[in-house]
Amino acid sequence: MYPIKTKLIKHPLPVTYDNCLDLLNTSPNERLFYKKEGPCTHIGQVIARFIGIPHDEDAYYNKLYDYVHSHGLILLSDSSLKKSNALNHIKSIEKISRYINESNLSIKGLVTQLDEEKLLLTTDHFLINRQIREAAIKMFDLYSFNEKGCLENKEFVEVFNDVINWIFHLEHHLMDADPDVEMPAFIWYGNYRKSHQYLVYFLIELGCDLVTFTPAGNDPLSISEKDRLKTFYHIFPDTSDPEPFPAERRMQTTTVAFRASKEIEKILDHDGTVIYKPWQLREYISNSITLKSTYSELFLVATEKAMFRPNFELQNKTVRIPVLFAKINGIANNRREYWNRLHGLILQENSHLVKSLPFSPGANNDFRYHYQKSLDHGGLLNLEKMTSAHFWKYSHLPSGLQKGLASAIRNICAAPKLKLRNSEKEDDVKVYLFNQSMQIPESILKMLQKFDYSQHVPKLIIFNNQLNGTLTRPDAALLLLLNQFGIDIVIYNPAGQSDIENYIDQSSFVSHWLEEIEFEQELKEPSVLKKVFFQGISKILRRD
Repeated sequence: MYPIKTKLIKHPLPVTYDNCLDLLNTSPNERLFYKKEGPCTHIGQVIARFIGIPHDEDAYYNKLYDYVHSHGLILLSDSSLKKSNALNHIKSIEKISRYINESNLSIKGLVTQLDEEKLLLTTDHFLINRQIREAAIKMFDLYSFNEKGCLENKEFVEVFNDVINWIFHLEHHLMDADPDVEMPAFIWYGNYRKSHQYLVYFLIELGCDLVTFTPAGNDPLSISEKDRLKTFYHIFPDTSDPEPFPAERRMQTTTVAFRASKEIEKILDHDGTVIYKPWQLREYISNSITLKSTYSELFLVATEKAMFRPNFELQNKTVRIPVLFAKINGIANNRREYWNRLHGLILQENSHLVKSLPFSPGANNDFRYHYQKSLDHGGLLNLEKMTSAHFWKYSHLPSGLQKGLASAIRNICAAPKLKLRNSEKEDDVKVYLFNQSMQIPESILKMLQKFDYSQHVPKLIIFNNQLNGTLTRPDAALLLLLNQFGIDIVIYNPAGQSDIENYIDQSSFVSHWLEEIEFEQELKEPSVLKKVFFQGISKILRRD
């Protein structure tokens, strides 16, 4: 079937944190170590482990997204392999397992039996065909070394039934493997089971490229210490439970002082500061990007005009507004600082303080018909259909604001972040968000009408102390709409109890925990003197 002496010899490439992606994008025949030497083919192989998670989680998950969607790596994870376990070779595995127990079968004999049972892939490429068998031998040898009872171990049947099924699931990738042209490149993401560990080890021994990302700080290649795989590994400073693999690039941005200053520099041209005339952007459609800040940074960013915030951008008649969406749990040891910071938010220009819940009137009407009628051919809400319909309650608003609201409604319905309830389906949530979006309170509408997109960002501050009512699902729907439109939202909950988390996934906002918990904490209103002081400062700034 193939010349006996043919052999694939793998060499670990000198991977670094910075060159990993470049090496993955390099063809095998252009890599270091590649050469033909008689019957042997030498190739350079990328094996890298990224353990833990960096401080900037958004950049981390965007990098994962790019590995798969921009650079073509094949995603492996617990969830993806669960869905793929369609084949069932367990009877053949059990047959071989019984044969092992009865005849003390060697590992090479086991691989021969696997071939006879058609449990190993057979390709037209003689070198890859041989390497599949060699990789299987190495995998079984490692299992025998690591596991008590070796191949007679009761867990053996379960583990290798999994592995063999997954290998056949990856058949369309492995059948195209060619060490002279292109070898498959895989990315492992998230937590794993023992079966997964032996699968990725098999792929490495086959000659495939493999990078692993494990936010929890564990390592799927820890089983291979016997072989001392010369792999690159990078340990990030933090650990966390892995989130679902990203289906799209994140739009959140981590704010740090130097990055904020760099972004502000972009606002400045060579001749001076870019100046926006009052209401210059009134016909633009507003869109938002949620800033991910620390507790201290939140109050610094809150004072900045939109145009001086990180990632403020104008493009195609759309203004992208960096906004805050945060919840502050508990109360600080330094009470004076805590109240001063809260007062600093609510006394800012165009801020609205919610002291009584719920603050959205809610709606129980069935808007399913109106929702369906407002869709375009692509299944998204059509702005013109919405704003011209008889149910549209905002026709008295300026045209630019109407388009901005309609765009925000379309966006929150296109990718709903409201949690499902009971037997709800995603389409039900879309209709619910659409319905609630037609019920914006008059006080909120006035706040939106006063919003000049390049200037001070309006703020909705909610103080929830368990004495003033309960935050409801219609409130949460309205918060999602305001966040999408471009409004700062800060929720205070001195008792640290769940409110917004009951309705919105916590990845949509930033949660800060302070030192103490205080039940039924009364809101301390700013003094008259403090109000006068802030109003005076505001007048001075407006004159400037």
